[in-house]
This record gives sequence, C-alpha cells and structure tokens, in this order.
Amino acid sequence: MPRCAAGLISCTDFGKHGSEKMFLYILGLVAVWFVYRWYRETKRVSNKEDKYVYITGCDSGFGNLLARHLDKLGFRVIAGCYTGKGEDELKKVSSDKLTTIHLDVTDSESVSKVAAFIKTLVGQKGLWAVVNNAGISVPSGPNDWLTVEDFKPMIAVNLLGVIDVTLSVLPLIKKAKGRVINIASVCGRISPFGGPYCVSKYGVESFNDSLRINMAPFGVKVLCIEPGFFKTNVTDTAMLKNNLMKLWERLPQEVKDDYGHGFLDTMLEQVDERYRQIVDGDLMKVVGCMEHAISALYPRTRYSPGWDAKFLWLPMSYMPSWLSDMYLIKSKPRPKISAL
Repeated sequence: MPRCAAGLISCTDFGKHGSEKMFLYILGLVAVWFVYRWYRETKRVSNKEDKYVYITGCDSGFGNLLARHLDKLGFRVIAGCYTGKGEDELKKVSSDKLTTIHLDVTDSESVSKVAAFIKTLVGQKGLWAVVNNAGISVPSGPNDWLTVEDFKPMIAVNLLGVIDVTLSVLPLIKKAKGRVINIASVCGRISPFGGPYCVSKYGVESFNDSLRINMAPFGVKVLCIEPGFFKTNVTDTAMLKNNLMKLWERLPQEVKDDYGHGFLDTMLEQVDERYRQIVDGDLMKVVGCMEHAISALYPRTRYSPGWDAKFLWLPMSYMPSWLSDMYLIKSKPRPKISAL
C-alpha cells in the first residue's frame, strides 16, 4: 500500500511538472514568435524617393497628418483635397515633392481626372500606394429616424468613393506591384449605432477582402486599417449632437411619442460622456499604422489602432450576437414605450 501511494504521488508530481514544462515551452515559443514578428516588421522598402503615394481626404485629420509624415520620410505624396483651403494649408507645411490636387470622391469625373494626372506624373514607375482615407460620419442615429436618402451621400463617400478611386488607379498599382490601403473602422466589424456609417464601413471591409484575394497573384498587397474612436472631425461631439437634434426635429410626432423627449436628452448627454471616455487624441497611432502599411517590407493584413479597438470593439465582434446585443442595448437609453 505505501509503495502504491508513493507511486501515485510520483505520478502526480510528474504530471504537475510536465504541465509546467509544457506551459513554459509554449510561452517560450510565443515569445520567440513575437520577437521574430517585430524584427520582420522593422524592415522597410527601399528607394522611397521614387515611390508615389496617393492619399484621399487630406484636408484634415489622418489624411493630412499622413501626407505630411510621408513627405518628411521622402515619399512622393499626391494629396487629394476636397477644398482649396485644404490644398493651400497643406502646401505651406510640406516640401516641393508633395503634390496637392482637388478631389471629390463622389464625382467620377473628378476621380478620373486625378487618375489621368497621376498616370502622367508617375510614368512607367507606376503608383506605389493608394490610401482611401476620405470619409464622413453624419447623419447617424436610430435607423427609424432616417430615410433612404440619408444613407446615399455617406455611402457615396465612404464606400463608392473607395471603390471608384481604387479602380481608377489599380492598373498603375499593378504595374508597381504596390499597395491598396483602405481606412475602414471598428464599425466595420460591429455596429454600435444606427445609420449609414457602419453600413458603409462593413462594405469597405468586404471590398477590401475580395480585392486582397483578387490582387494577390499580381503581387499587389491590399491592407485594411480599422481604427477605434479618435479625435478627428468625424468624432466632433458638437457636430454629432447637432446632427441628432436635426434628426429629432424633423421626426413625425408619432415617432417622437414612441421614444419620448427624455431619450434625446440622454443621447445628447451620452455623446459627451462616452466620447470623453473612449476618444483617443493621439492620431499618430493611426498614422503610424498607415505608414507601416505603405513602407514595411512585410506589412500586416489588418491594423487595429486604439485601445478601445483592441480590448472592446474587436473582442465584442467575436462574441455571440446575443451577448454583444445585450451589452449594446444596456448601454443605450430606452425609448418611452420600450418592451424590455
């Protein structure tokens, strides 16, 4: 009996030590993989001064910062701006290598003119990268506060503009074996609010995925940036609250009665409170990912800048729908006639 007992203890100890060794072995492999990935991702492409990068939405925000950052790194930047003021201000803080040009991504004639200009400019080198950054965020709100006409302008900018711009320069990118970088959003993975913004970003994700597979045989890399919430014009709280009030004012009385005025008041308070909690003011977190997608020899397929993206929205997008729904429903004000 004692020998059996001793044998059992030995087996238990062996199993315990074996599990510890296995855990340490796996931990070591993970550490080695992270070091290898870090080293691999530090490698950059050569001859930056010969590489042209076309960026949309350079009047402000991520696009403006990226244009200035790439210009300092030596890339030949073609900055698409919607306004003349945006062009002028960008020229003042950039070198002579940076070229600004008027671009309206919702106007196919404007998109075609810019593509023709780029073709003449880059010649036989082709276009190294296009960064589809232009985007808008209003109107946004409960879907039954909106009409189909509210969806069309944003989808025209955020989705159809991405497709139109990409296809207009895709032959030039194939010639250079370059990159397509699409700025989507965590709202292309989960829909925390209603309206066309999330719809458009889901569309960008789908276009990005299909294009990535389509372009792989040609040596073209198609990459996606999925930022969390950052402090740009898109997340301006005054604009977002003004948007909600305008939508409320035009609602039929029946819909107003369903929601109750307290619903609007709470939503307006939550815009300030929630955005203060999650909006990140460090835009270089996103610009750094964009730059890496352009200049890294081995870029990532997807980038998710922002702590809220990494630890809230993306994990939630993998959860069962009933669980993510429960969280989102509880985080919102309840309509006056709520059945919940």
